[in-house]
Amino acid sequence: MSAETIKSNLKEVELRINAACTRAGRKREEVTLIAVSKTKPVSDIEVAIGEGIKVFGENKVQELTEKYEQLPEDIQWHLIGHLQTNKIKYIIDKAALIHSVDSFKLASQIQKEAEKKNIICNILIEVNMAKEESKFGVYEDDVVPLIQEISKLSNVHICGLMTIAPNVDEAEKNRKYFRKLRQLNVDIKMKNIDNVTMDVLSMGMTGDYEVAIEEGATMVRVGTGIFGERNYSTV
Repeated sequence: MSAETIKSNLKEVELRINAACTRAGRKREEVTLIAVSKTKPVSDIEVAIGEGIKVFGENKVQELTEKYEQLPEDIQWHLIGHLQTNKIKYIIDKAALIHSVDSFKLASQIQKEAEKKNIICNILIEVNMAKEESKFGVYEDDVVPLIQEISKLSNVHICGLMTIAPNVDEAEKNRKYFRKLRQLNVDIKMKNIDNVTMDVLSMGMTGDYEVAIEEGATMVRVGTGIFGERNYSTV
C-alpha cells in the first residue's frame, strides 16, 4: 500500500475516533489507537510512525520480535494474538502489553519468564464474550476466578480485559458484547483485587471500533482500516 494511502487512512480513522468520543461524551485521549501491523512490512509501519502512531499490535511472536529489532525504541509493541507458552521467553521484555491471556497455565509461564528478567509483565485477560468455539478466550463466568488466581503472581500485572467480537455485517450487532465486557470490567474493578487495576478495555477492530468506543473501549485495534487487507503470502 502506498504511503499516501496509509496517511489518508490514518486521517480517516482519527476522524472516526474523534467523532465516536464526541458522541460518547469522552475525551480523545481516553482512547489509544493500536495500529495492527501483522503481515505488513516495516516500511508501512515507518509511514505510520511518521504520522505520530506510537503503538503497534502484532499477532505472531516472530513478527513482533523482528520488527522490534528494526524500529525505534520508543515504539510500543502489543501482542494481540494467541500466545503459546514456549514462545513467551522471546517477547517477555519486548511486549508492553499482552492482550491474550486466557489461562492460569499461560500466566504462570509468563510469571516464570518475567522473574528471570526481573520485570513486571502487563497483561489483559482475553474474554470470549460471544462463546465462539473458533476463538480463544475465557468465558464470562470464568473471568473472576481466573483473575483472582493470576493476581497472586508477583511479576504479572492484570491491567484489564480484551475481547475479539464476532465478525458481523453490522457493527451494531456487537454493541451488546462491548457493553457486557465494560460492565464486567467495572464489576471486577470494584472488587479491589490486589495487583489488578482494570483500567484497560481492549475491544473494537476495523469494522466496529466506533461502537466499541461508544461503549467504553480504551484501546481499539485497527489494521485493515489503516494498512489495507493482510498479506499472508509474505509471512
